[in-house]
Amino acid sequence: MKRTSLFVAVVFLSAVGSFAQTQSQPASAAPAANVPPAAPAPRLEFSAPSPAATLKQRVGLTDITVVYSRPSMRGRKIFGSLLPYGEVWRTGANTATRITFSTPVRLGGADLAAGAYELFTIPGPAEWTVILQKLPEKASWGAYTYDRKNDTARITVKPVATGAPVETFGFAFDNLRDESATLNLAWENTRVPVEIAVNVTGPIVAQIEAAMAADGKKPYFQAALFYLDHDLDLTRAAQWMDAALAENPDAYYAVYHKARLLAKQGDKAAAIATARKSIELAAKDTGPAKGEYTRLNEALIASLQ
Repeated sequence: MKRTSLFVAVVFLSAVGSFAQTQSQPASAAPAANVPPAAPAPRLEFSAPSPAATLKQRVGLTDITVVYSRPSMRGRKIFGSLLPYGEVWRTGANTATRITFSTPVRLGGADLAAGAYELFTIPGPAEWTVILQKLPEKASWGAYTYDRKNDTARITVKPVATGAPVETFGFAFDNLRDESATLNLAWENTRVPVEIAVNVTGPIVAQIEAAMAADGKKPYFQAALFYLDHDLDLTRAAQWMDAALAENPDAYYAVYHKARLLAKQGDKAAAIATARKSIELAAKDTGPAKGEYTRLNEALIASLQ
């Protein structure tokens, strides 16, 4: 009887110990349930009411980039209402507009070093102030932290009326020349033209001089054309043009520019004769460019008669 009781006690204690050990095991030790992994949360992306934009333009040897956001009118009155006159504006939406120049430039009469700037404006009914500040480490949100003491340049610009309402604010380049361009900002019924000037002549003349002094093939035609188009030393331009034609006497496009050069030097008779020679040479060409140069030569001859 005692042996039976002892046996029952041992079995009971063993069962209790096994149950306690099972209960004390961490959950990870339990067999994994056959449950599929949770699906990833769906991506949530909203359209921007003032979408970001980047405008790039090369002027001469200078690369200019404008990064900004584009708000729309959406039936609102903008200047003098949504954007009060006399208050600093981020010149777009969201973060302040950023403009970058790859070389030094002259902006509306103010000299600026190459680099990146934040562009602010102060709208006015008859005059706008355009402000540039060196780009901070952290882009400015709006114009809330604007401080005039950080201004790099301030210029005043006369706004002009647009021919039609401009629904969405934007920048655009116009009047592109080798050494200048106009950066326009426009919204509602207002366009603000900002003149930008760059240095082209000095760097390219230095490159031409270096190329002419070096060994190897010389850029006679390109150098002559640059001097012609920029009213530089026409005597040197004529020498280089003659050297280019000596290498390729049937190049009717070069003969046309030789006629232009003679006209600029005041020798009308020689210019007309050279333009006619260009037409004769172009007539022998089977390519599509001959028609264009025939018209160019005819127009030059007509302007000299």
